[in-house]
Amino acid sequence: MTWFEVAVLAIIQGLTEFLPISSSAHLLLPSQVLGWQDQGLAFDVAVHVGTLLAVVLYFRHDLVKLGNGWFGHLFGKGLNQEAKLAWFVILGTFPAGIAGLAGEEIIEQYLRSALVIALATIGFGVLLGLADRCKGRRTLQNLNWRDVIVIGAAQALALIPGTSRSGITMTAGLFLNLSRDAAARFSFLLSIPLIAAAGLLEGLKLAETGTADQWQIIVVAAILSGISAYTCIHLFLRFLEKVGFLPFVIYRLILGFGLLVWIFATSG
Repeated sequence: MTWFEVAVLAIIQGLTEFLPISSSAHLLLPSQVLGWQDQGLAFDVAVHVGTLLAVVLYFRHDLVKLGNGWFGHLFGKGLNQEAKLAWFVILGTFPAGIAGLAGEEIIEQYLRSALVIALATIGFGVLLGLADRCKGRRTLQNLNWRDVIVIGAAQALALIPGTSRSGITMTAGLFLNLSRDAAARFSFLLSIPLIAAAGLLEGLKLAETGTADQWQIIVVAAILSGISAYTCIHLFLRFLEKVGFLPFVIYRLILGFGLLVWIFATSG
């Protein structure tokens, strides 16, 4: 990868990781349309580190409260709202983790194609649009374990390329009548364990084969993806209640149909 490719892909990954528009669809475009080589393991580790640092930094005050509440509950204190939400984040992580371990080979073999990404981008985009019409008012304080199981199961669907992890979890939250802000915030909190686990697993692989050049890529890509991800979270939450999800639905439809046109144009 050239440094220009590293920079462009890192910024794309940072922006699309938390927006409901599918990072896999956007990372496919440079490699398939422009002929860029696969970003490789070092880049994957870097962007996981960058986006993880971004979401942890942005929600640092919330995470401190959740951690204090969770550890307090473990050591005999009552189940306050912070402890409850921390347990919900843990519970909501299990479905995707189990699905990932069980279905990794199937996904790698059958689902990583441009056609799957295009169809998932369109289909789950329409679903997001329908969910946004619910106009729910429930807050994170109103979450219960049934809601969390549904959202966690929805997150497992994000293993299908083109789905968008943040998009599908926000969609599930909206269908459960959560407010836009609550659906987005729980989606971001729910991303932390999965991003950390994925980054750790790939980091262990890289540690066995990493070179000096790869570690340079990690530092640069992590910084760029972290900055773009932090900016994205801040602006997204700030304007979500005003603009809603419709712009992202329209964007997904344009992107998905654009991919379909490109697929059929190049297949002939």
